[in-house]
Amino acid sequence: MEPNRIYDELKALPPAAQKQVYEFIAFLKTRHRKPAAKKQSKTKSGLMDERFIGMWKDNENLKDSSAWVRKMRKSEWGGPDAC
Repeated sequence: MEPNRIYDELKALPPAAQKQVYEFIAFLKTRHRKPAAKKQSKTKSGLMDERFIGMWKDNENLKDSSAWVRKMRKSEWGGPDAC
């Protein structure tokens, strides 16, 4: 359908129906909106810039993290499966 004909058809409708057409167009625009481009930071996710990254790197208890987890599970839940 050509734009001039669509405009003529719209103008021929009563005001309430014209309002419905405009609302429907607004609805369609939201459904077919292009996604916004994601903002990239210096690092891939920006996570490496966070202060908490590496905060436990010098903690002697976590040199063997698997052993640390087993110890924590045993102290919290006990039992042979927790070790």
